[in-house]
Amino acid sequence: MSAIVPHLDHVVINVADGLNASELLFRRLGFSLTARGHHSLGSSNHLAVFNDNYLELLGYEDANTLQRKDLWQAPLGLNGLVWKSADAEKTFQHLANNQLADSSPNAFYRAVRLNDGTEPNARFKTVPVAAVRIPHGRSFFCQHLTPELVWRAEWQTHPNAVSHISEFVISATDIQQAAQVYTEIFGQENLQQIDEDELSLLAGRARVRFISPQKALNKWGIAPQEGIQSAKMVGLGFATHSLEAARQSLQRGDIHFIEKEQRIIVPVGHGLGLTIAFTEV
Repeated sequence: MSAIVPHLDHVVINVADGLNASELLFRRLGFSLTARGHHSLGSSNHLAVFNDNYLELLGYEDANTLQRKDLWQAPLGLNGLVWKSADAEKTFQHLANNQLADSSPNAFYRAVRLNDGTEPNARFKTVPVAAVRIPHGRSFFCQHLTPELVWRAEWQTHPNAVSHISEFVISATDIQQAAQVYTEIFGQENLQQIDEDELSLLAGRARVRFISPQKALNKWGIAPQEGIQSAKMVGLGFATHSLEAARQSLQRGDIHFIEKEQRIIVPVGHGLGLTIAFTEV
């Protein structure tokens, strides 16, 4: 049995220098976003915080172009699958023991603007999974040293009535190969074969889905990627308390969507190459 339990902490959408446009877009999609934060590493972000996980729009402002080359050099869109860690040092040791570590834990912080006018520092430690094993993006563990500065009740109410991220979708020509690194991290017992076109990994209230390009097309309306790419992070599913609230939010935002199998599916576009789905719970 693995020493680590898979639990989705957050997802990262790389928006590079498009923080202003992406903030507007995700508000139009019905998400409440936090005020812009600035990491000690040089990146900036907005969060959509839910009751168990969160979405991060990660980019940089002009002054930090050189400091965060990794962001402007990386493709836009969904590129970060982040797991919860209760102890970054122990997580690093687990990865190192399985030849899956790239570097030791990295500590950083960002100021958080609270409603009372104070700006305390939210502090984190992250542990990356070996980059060579995640060719289609990034995967890392995050230990929140100050979780009370992230999961705040005043940030968890959204016009689209979303309660949490329920799905993280990776489209892969070889789903077994795409999921292999997570088998090595979490143990084979945590991977479930849904059918010949899907492997699934339960991660807290979310489920990470490794699906074939054909299933991505049939279930999500995601067309096969141009060029040769073995795997790609392509979709996010959101659980909402009200599909009607999500529908009205999209209509107010003038966002194109389709309804299929009691879900609302939105091809986000705007260069992000991302599809999102809302399902009522």
